[in-house]
Amino acid sequence: MAQQEIALIVGAGPGLSASLGRLFNKEGMNIALAARETKKLDGLVKEIDGRAYACDASIPKDVENLFDSVSKDIGDPNLVVYNASGRVRGPITELDPEAVRKTIMITCYGGFLVGQAAAKRMLKAGSGTILFTGASASVKGYANSAAFAMGKLGLTGLVQSMARELQPQNIHVAQVVIDGGICDPARPERATSRGPDGCLDPDAIAQTYLQLHRQQRSTWASHIELRPWSEKF
Repeated sequence: MAQQEIALIVGAGPGLSASLGRLFNKEGMNIALAARETKKLDGLVKEIDGRAYACDASIPKDVENLFDSVSKDIGDPNLVVYNASGRVRGPITELDPEAVRKTIMITCYGGFLVGQAAAKRMLKAGSGTILFTGASASVKGYANSAAFAMGKLGLTGLVQSMARELQPQNIHVAQVVIDGGICDPARPERATSRGPDGCLDPDAIAQTYLQLHRQQRSTWASHIELRPWSEKF
C-alpha cells in the first residue's frame, strides 16, 4: 500500500492556498497549513481535516520549528508549496527602507528558508516536490513596485538554482508565475470589470500545482506562467 502523501502549504490564507488545500485533500493527502496568524485558517482546517501551524517564514527558528512539528505530527511532507509574499508600493524616493526590507525577507528570504528545510528532508527521502508561487513581478519590475519586484525576481533566481541542483537528485522544483489578478469572492468587481474569465480562477490554478506534482520526471517543468486569455503580456 502506497504511503499517504503529505502536503505543507506555507503562507496559507483564504485564496489560492484554500483552493490548493481542498484539491490536495480531495487527492487523499494529509494537509498542513502555515501562516503567521492561524485563526483565519480555522474554517479551512475543519473543512479539509488539516492542521494549522503558526510560522513567520522570514524567521529561521520559526521555519525549523514548523518542519519539526509537521514531521512529528503527520510525517515529513513530500509536497511543499511556498505561497507567502509581502508587498509595499510607492515611488522609489518615498519607500520606507524597513518596509522594503520586510517585504524582501518574506517574499524571497522566507522562500529560501522553507526551500532549504524541505530539501534537507526530501534528499533523505530520495524524492519530493517543492513549488513556489510567483507573480508578474517574477519576470518584470513595474513602476512603484520596486520592493515586490526585488522579492519576486530574487525568488525566481532561487527556484532556478534549486531546480538545477536538486532535480538531478529526484526532487522536483518549480515556480508557478501568476500573471494576472486572482478571482476573489470578496471583490466581485474584479471579475466583472475584466469580462468573462478575465481573472484567474484559484481552483483552476490549483490544478496546475497538482499537475506539476504529478508530472513524470522525464518531462519535469521548472517554470510555468499562468494568465487569463485576455491579459496583456
